[in-house]
Amino acid sequence: MTRDSISDLLAFMAVARERSFTRAASKLGVSQSSLSHTIRALETRLGVRLLTRTTRSVAPTEAGERLLQTVAPRLQEIESEVAAVSELGAKTSGTIHITAIDHVVNTVLWPRLRPLVAEYPDLKIEISADYRMVDIVAERFDIGVRWGDQVAKDMIAVRLAPDQQMLIVGAPGYLAERGVPATPQELLAHNCITLRLASGGGLYAWELKSGTRELQVRVGGQATFNSAYQMLNAALSGCGLAFVPQDLAWPHLQAGRLQVVLQDWCPVFPGLHAYYPSRRQSTRTLALVVEALRYRA
Repeated sequence: MTRDSISDLLAFMAVARERSFTRAASKLGVSQSSLSHTIRALETRLGVRLLTRTTRSVAPTEAGERLLQTVAPRLQEIESEVAAVSELGAKTSGTIHITAIDHVVNTVLWPRLRPLVAEYPDLKIEISADYRMVDIVAERFDIGVRWGDQVAKDMIAVRLAPDQQMLIVGAPGYLAERGVPATPQELLAHNCITLRLASGGGLYAWELKSGTRELQVRVGGQATFNSAYQMLNAALSGCGLAFVPQDLAWPHLQAGRLQVVLQDWCPVFPGLHAYYPSRRQSTRTLALVVEALRYRA
């Protein structure tokens, strides 16, 4: 297989995963017309159509899907091994792509990564803030950051933070006007600030726990966001009750701008973990980033 053949396959993988020539071209740093020409040349060389194209969408054909499922993982392993070998005699450089929940970027990731990028000027960090359960292999991220119970068993996981309690919080003014809920069921009568999930587009049901009792409460209200920061700000403005991580709410609780309700029902989630594929050879750059992020009690 020639270098050009590998490049063409990588171009096909990008289009198939993005389901868009425009987005794939942007990720690859090439023009849309050049990318389209590359795919047509690959299809001609293989003698089979790999993608179906309409004015609104792009999708792999049966042959394209087979290629995506069988060849793509091998190419990624080859890329990883080549990168690992090249780093043995090279300085720390390259780009590490990370996917994480939005508030974690500010509270955990960047404070630990800023000294690293200062020390290694050729190191680049690209972080995507997202609540989706991202397939980091398919979407070509180097590291994912999620709660411990969300990490797949076949991943290498490194703890970034202690276990975290989620809290139901509201502004004193809101609670004075609407009252303090005494049971989870009473949340249904409150103006709750909700989170819109990127995966599927539904609203997140608040996962509450008291002792051995567990509940999923499908709350509703006037304000819905896709970010913990916006939910927190809405609660601070007196809009309603929000379900947010303790570390995000803590400064405002200390200052009296927020109060906790139903604390006996507020669950503790397994701490944040960084994770990456177990089959991937850890490069020097990746190892440095993971070590910088590692939790130290």
